[in-house]
Amino acid sequence: MADWVFDGGRVSIDLVNTLRDRKTGGTELLTSTAAVGEWLRHAGLAARAEVAEADLVRIRALREAVDRILRTPEGSRPSTEDVGLINKVAAAVPPVAPQLRYDRDNKPRLRSAAVADPVKNALAIIAVDAIEAVIASVVLRICAADDCGLRFADTSPKRNRQWCSMARCGNRAKARKHYARSKGT
Repeated sequence: MADWVFDGGRVSIDLVNTLRDRKTGGTELLTSTAAVGEWLRHAGLAARAEVAEADLVRIRALREAVDRILRTPEGSRPSTEDVGLINKVAAAVPPVAPQLRYDRDNKPRLRSAAVADPVKNALAIIAVDAIEAVIASVVLRICAADDCGLRFADTSPKRNRQWCSMARCGNRAKARKHYARSKGT
């Protein structure tokens, strides 16, 4: 099992974080179709999905397009290829509308319609999330830790969050600063 991290604040950013250590060249976590299926399960996007080799290529391409678009400086335009890819993936599966059903006791139940291709549906959800992040002007940050590089949506009141997670990188940085101060006195 890979070391999946879901600290991005949005599913599209969590996908971007499946390529780790970007500051030092990158470590790919989506190494196989099985890894993609595992990530989709842990992300809550597909309980069971038959992931094909083409899906592995598609999800990596989507991941990099999302990263580039979300890192596009304000007032600049991202590449038309990235925008086109995200729009194409988002449109690949129409939204699945919930269905009203009645059970044998005539009690109303909510049931989702079956999805023909859970992987395409999951990728569409990720693409739509990325579109919503761009429209909402989500501030994408890169963790300040030298050995991290994870991306996250900065939703702090002053938009000055530095760490992907206080439990991981923030605490380590604070401990290093404290150690340096105490060693110097």
